[in-house]
Amino acid sequence: MKSGYTLPIFAIAAAKAAILTIQRQSTKVVKLDLLESGIGEVDISQSAIIDENTALAIAISEPGDNLDLTAGTPVWAWVRLERGDLSDEQIILEAGEGLGRTASGEPAIYKLARHLATVNLLPLLSEEITARIRFILPEGRALAKRTSNEAFGILEGLSLLGTSAISKPLSVEDKLEEFRQDLRIKAAHSRELAFYIGANGYQVARNLGFQDSQLVQTANWVGAMLVEAALLGVTSLTLVGYHGKLLKLAGGIFNTSSHLADARVDILVRAAVHEHLPVELIQAIENSQTAESIHKLLVTHNCDRKIFQYIAHQITQRAIAYVQKYSDRQIEIKTILCDRLGQLVV
Repeated sequence: MKSGYTLPIFAIAAAKAAILTIQRQSTKVVKLDLLESGIGEVDISQSAIIDENTALAIAISEPGDNLDLTAGTPVWAWVRLERGDLSDEQIILEAGEGLGRTASGEPAIYKLARHLATVNLLPLLSEEITARIRFILPEGRALAKRTSNEAFGILEGLSLLGTSAISKPLSVEDKLEEFRQDLRIKAAHSRELAFYIGANGYQVARNLGFQDSQLVQTANWVGAMLVEAALLGVTSLTLVGYHGKLLKLAGGIFNTSSHLADARVDILVRAAVHEHLPVELIQAIENSQTAESIHKLLVTHNCDRKIFQYIAHQITQRAIAYVQKYSDRQIEIKTILCDRLGQLVV
């Protein structure tokens, strides 16, 4: 499986190419210091002079063999070199179209990207020159709608966020073992943990007061991780995540991958019947295509809360039974469901 780079790498590579273009140097490929990951090379798709002190360069995101929605997206860097004591900072990073901002209006450019900028761009500038760099992601606004960025307070685009320069794919077995190892470490320090699925689940769990030392990601392996937690002596677990994923547990499906099983509509129909919803509404639920559309339908008819309270109760009871069946242990389990934006459903 092929490794690639995280999004901040392509942003800084484009910025370096733009600076080199102003300086009339070659920009077909730029070399970057990737910090702890050594030296890397990034192809530059295009670069062009705008005026004597301004240039634009474009790199194309290549995250390798990962399920990364930024794969193939262009990353633009507009750079202007300005002379004089214009700022306390010699490198000014700005958010252009498609790069998100925080709720306070700050550009969503985080530690890795800023560190890479300092290491790779500052040596190109003489002391009296300031580089004003504006990152533009033409597809960023549309791509952001398919993420949980808003739940993290990142608005109107993607973020330059990452913990490492390298985007390294893992096999299914490797990934599960990584999660299990994380669980072992955290179970050794706390008997009360929270399992979360996805970025919105993480944010909700944090908002509920759980510390990072208590948070364990499960991805699709909820059942395996539940049993492992019980065997490690965990006594209290809170399941937190998007209702469209976790509700599968209410139907006894403990690997939530859609490639293995997907009975979400059937589970919601059963819940609607149990809660005695009108026949016409039950039929509308049955004819719906997604859990998200059913949620909106339930909200419209003001019966979403009681349906998801029933679903949450079923998840809890099924999870307790699953743990007891495969580990002969008892564990207290709670279920918290949220929507795609991290808003609590129940």
